[in-house]
Amino acid sequence: MSPETASTASPQAASQNASSLKALSQTAGKLEQALCRVIRGKDDIVRLALVSIFARGHLLIEGVPGVGKTTLGQALARAIDCTFQRVQFTSDMLPSDVLGISVYSALEQQFEFKRGPVFTNVLLADEINRTTPKTQSALLEAMNEGQVTVDAHSYELPQPFLVIATQNPVEHHGTYPLPESQLDRFLLRVRMGYPDAQAEREILRSEAGASKLEDLRPVLTGAEVIEMQDAVKQVRVDESLVSYALEIVRRTRSSEFLSLGVSPRGSQALYRAAQAMAFLRGRNFCTPEDFKPLVVSVFAHRVLVNGLYASTLKKSEQSDQVLKEIVENVAVPV
Repeated sequence: MSPETASTASPQAASQNASSLKALSQTAGKLEQALCRVIRGKDDIVRLALVSIFARGHLLIEGVPGVGKTTLGQALARAIDCTFQRVQFTSDMLPSDVLGISVYSALEQQFEFKRGPVFTNVLLADEINRTTPKTQSALLEAMNEGQVTVDAHSYELPQPFLVIATQNPVEHHGTYPLPESQLDRFLLRVRMGYPDAQAEREILRSEAGASKLEDLRPVLTGAEVIEMQDAVKQVRVDESLVSYALEIVRRTRSSEFLSLGVSPRGSQALYRAAQAMAFLRGRNFCTPEDFKPLVVSVFAHRVLVNGLYASTLKKSEQSDQVLKEIVENVAVPV
């Protein structure tokens, strides 16, 4: 191919890619609209949940009981035409209750592996911090590697694979705080606060929730989700935005108020999440506005605040405030 042909083919290919991405983004928008009809007054939380899905990440939803954490997880699973399993975590649960167990078969004269609920496309780990760290850690390999190892045998998990975990605030009784290694596997942590007055009025008047959840029909197939995840990887990120993200990461590591900064996995998570945010907004390139609003959701569960930070906020909310102060002091690229 001559240089002239290559120069004309490249813009055409770029235009086709942009059109394809926009079409996929519009389909994703239908999923977002369907979810917002079930989860009233939490449009920003719904969008963050979709960012997690399309960035190939796992989602941690935190909030007090009764604000819709489980409903959001169930709605996400229903809106995607995939296999779904829900596990209610309790203090007496064992790792085998999640992963599966090898059972001896007298007929076959050998051990047979009985697959646990983790072998699904969407796993709703309800109240994950109600169980012990031993059972919590059973999900580490599944979330990071997409596989499970039991009795020296590895088993691939179906794709797409997404863990949606809910947890109560750590200040509540009967909770086991998730270890740092477990928290680092979640792409995003979102907080489901109380609805505003208007949203709560709509919930009461329309009896939203279970009834609307039952009416929710699949909007995407598993294959379409994988196609969108691949499209997100094609979203362009300018070098100035990479420098912007890395400067925020660097300041978390040098902050006098943080004893644990953001890991390289965390910086990769912000990069992927920003690409997914741009995709949901119908663009094939990122802007600072795709990065800045995501910093707290992507980083807050990955850092540890030390005793030097004086605040009247609850301990679980102090990391949010520290990160907001860091972001405000980093110059946004033009």
